[in-house]
Amino acid sequence: MQMTTAEQKLGESLLQRVADYLPPQGQKLVREALEYAVEQHAGQTRRNGDPVITHPLHAAETIAALQLDAATIAGALLHDVQEDCGVSNAEIAKRFGDEVAQMVEGVTKLGQISGHAADADTANRQMQAENLRKMFLAMAQDLRVVIIKLADRLHNMRTLWGLDRERQLRIAKETMEIYAPLAARLGIWEMKWQLEDLAFRYLEPEQYKRVAEMLEIKRDAREQYVKQVCDILRSELAQHGVKAEVHGRAKHIYSIYKKIGKYANDGRDVDEIYDLLAVRVLVNNVTECYTALGVVHGMWRPMPQTFDDYIANPKESMYQSLHSTVMALNGQPLEVQIRTYDMHRSAEFGIAAHWRYKEGGKRDSDYEEKLTWLRQLIDWQSDLAQAEELVEAVKTDIFQDQVYVFTPKGEIKDLPAGSTPLDFAYRIHTDLGHKCVGAKVNGRLVSLNFTLKNGEVIEILTSKSSKGPSRDWMNANLGYLRTTHAREKVRAWFKKQERAENVARGKEMIEKELARMGTSFAEMQADLLRMFKFEDTEELFLRVGYGEISTQHIANKIASLIEETTEIEEFEAPAKTTYTTGIRVLGTGDLLTRIARCCNPVPGDAIIGYVTRGEGVSVHRKNCKNVLHEDETERLVDVEWGQRGQMYPVSAHIEAWDRVGLLRDVSTMCAEEGVNMTGVHTQEGEDGHITIFVTLETAGVEQLTRILNRLESIRGVLSVSRRIEGTPSAKRSA
Repeated sequence: MQMTTAEQKLGESLLQRVADYLPPQGQKLVREALEYAVEQHAGQTRRNGDPVITHPLHAAETIAALQLDAATIAGALLHDVQEDCGVSNAEIAKRFGDEVAQMVEGVTKLGQISGHAADADTANRQMQAENLRKMFLAMAQDLRVVIIKLADRLHNMRTLWGLDRERQLRIAKETMEIYAPLAARLGIWEMKWQLEDLAFRYLEPEQYKRVAEMLEIKRDAREQYVKQVCDILRSELAQHGVKAEVHGRAKHIYSIYKKIGKYANDGRDVDEIYDLLAVRVLVNNVTECYTALGVVHGMWRPMPQTFDDYIANPKESMYQSLHSTVMALNGQPLEVQIRTYDMHRSAEFGIAAHWRYKEGGKRDSDYEEKLTWLRQLIDWQSDLAQAEELVEAVKTDIFQDQVYVFTPKGEIKDLPAGSTPLDFAYRIHTDLGHKCVGAKVNGRLVSLNFTLKNGEVIEILTSKSSKGPSRDWMNANLGYLRTTHAREKVRAWFKKQERAENVARGKEMIEKELARMGTSFAEMQADLLRMFKFEDTEELFLRVGYGEISTQHIANKIASLIEETTEIEEFEAPAKTTYTTGIRVLGTGDLLTRIARCCNPVPGDAIIGYVTRGEGVSVHRKNCKNVLHEDETERLVDVEWGQRGQMYPVSAHIEAWDRVGLLRDVSTMCAEEGVNMTGVHTQEGEDGHITIFVTLETAGVEQLTRILNRLESIRGVLSVSRRIEGTPSAKRSA
C-alpha cells in the first residue's frame, strides 16, 4: 500500500481492530477494500490539504469501533470511490460482492442533505425534504447505509476547520438538526454526543468556550472527588456481594449547555446543576442493578424526583439503565447510572450492538421493535407532500425529546415532549382521537391541551355520539395538538366529513371488496343489511365510508357465504412447485402430492387431485379451469386437506398508483401479518399506474382473506385480487 507513515498507522490500526472480532474471511475483505481505496484515491487531497484516503479510513475506523460486519467496513472504505474516482458500481460488485456495492451505491445516492437556514427559500426547503426522503428510503432498504453516512459525517465534522465560515455553519446546523438526533434514535450514543459537541463548537463558539472553561476550572478537584466516590461505592457494593465496575462518567459540553439554559429558565444558578458529577456502575444482571441501587440509596440520600427506571421502561432507542441523583460526600449532588454490561453496550452502540448482519450473529428478536419509529418515518415521508410538513414532522415527532406514558392496561407509549392527551389518542388509533371528548391523567380529569409528563397514566374518554374533531383542535395557538401526525389525521377527517362523499366512498369500498372476493353487492345486499342490522344501504355505505365498519369486518362476515356461492376462474400464476404430505388422497396409500401452479389452492379451498405421469398427484381447486375442462376424468381423484401448519403459495396482484415506499408498505404489512412474500414482479402502466404481482405463503383461506383486505388498505392501492393471468414466474428472494 502506497501511504505515508500517518496513513499507514491508520490502516494498521483498522486492520488490528477488525482482527479482534472478524473471522479470517471478513478480515480479508476489509484488507482488500483498504488496498483498493488507497489505489483509487492516490494523489487526491481534501480541501484542508489532507490526503483523501484519510477520510474513508477514519469512517471505517468508526464503523469498526461499533464492531459491525466486514461488508459495512468495506462499504465505509469505498464509499467515495464512485463519486470521487469514477469507479462503477458494477466494478465494485465484481471485486467485493453485491452487498458491498449496494451499500456504496446507497451512500453515494444519499449525497449531502441540504442546509435550511432561517432565510432559505422554498426551493431549498423542497430540496431538503427530498433528501430526507432519500435518507428514509435508504434506511428502509439497509440501515447500514445510514450508519456509514453517520461515520462519514462525524469525520467531516472533525475536519470542519478547513472550510469557510458559511459552509461551517450550514454543515454544523444540519448535523445538529438531522444527524445527531438520527444517531440518538438509532441509540448510537458515542456518535450522538460527539456530533452534538462538534456542531455546538461551530454554531455557538462563545458559549462552547464558556462551558468548556467552566468545566476546566475545577477539573482536578472534580476528578479527585469522583475517584474517591468510586472507591467507596466499589467497596460497599463488594460487601453486599455485588461485583461491579465503577468509574466516573464524562459529561459532554452540549448537554451541560442545555442544562444551563433549562436551569436559567427556572431561575436557578449553574451551581445548582445536580449531575455535573456522575458515576456509572456496571453489573452482571438486572437483579444486581436493583441491588446496587439499594446500596447507593442506603449510603446517600436520593434527591426528590431525580430517579428514572429505564430498565422497566426503556427509551425509544431501547436504552436501559437506572438513573438516580443522590447527595453524596460533603453533601454534593452526584448522578449515578446503573446498568448491566449488555445494557451498556446497547447504550453506547445502539442498533449496531444488535446488528443482524454481524458475522456469525443471530438476528435480534427485538430488531423490528427497535425500528418502529423508522416505519413511521417511511409512512410519513410519503404521506406529507409539503416540504415544510415533512421537515416539521421529522423535527417534532421523531427527533424531539420523548416522554413515556402508559395506557390504562400498562402499555408504555413514547410521544414527543410537549404532547397532549389528544396526541396520545391519535397515536393509539385515529378513531380514538376523532371520538375523544375528554381525558384523565393518573385518574384526574384534565383539559385536552394538558402537557403530558413521564410516567403518567392516560385514559381517553370517548362518546359514540361524538361528531368528530373540533376545528379548534387545528388552531396551533390553543395547543391541543403538538404532533404533525395528529394534525394530519384531523385535517384528513375534515376533508372527508361530507356525508355524500362518505356514502360514495363506502359504496366504492364495499363493491371493490366484494368484487375481489368473487361476488357483487347486488348478490350480497340482503345478507349484508341483515348481518349489520341496517334498513337501508346508504347507512351501510356511510358507516364504511368514514371508517366505523371496515372492509375486513365485511369480509369476515360473508366469507363463508362467498365460499358456498362463488366459482372463481383461476389463471397460471407465479408460484413455486410445492410438494406436501399435508394432503390425503382418498382410497389410496401415501402418494406424493404437489400443489398445482395454475390455481394454488390453500387449506379451506375445495380441492381435487389429478394423477400426473411421474409426478404423483397434482392438487387443484375444484373450480380450476384445468380440471373443469379435463377430458380424462378417470385421472381425477378425491383428496382432502390433512394436517395444518404448512405454508401454501398463493398468487395475487395489486393495482395501485405508483409512489415512493409502496413496495415497502406492502412488505411491511405482509411481515406484520406473518405472511411470507416469496416473489415480487412489477409492471408499470400509464399515467403513474403500476401492477405488483406477488406470491404469498399463507396458512389458509382465513389468513389469505385477512392479508388481502389489509393490502387494499394501503394508500394508493386501487385493488387486490387473488386471480393472476400471464405473469412470469417470480424467484424466491435470497
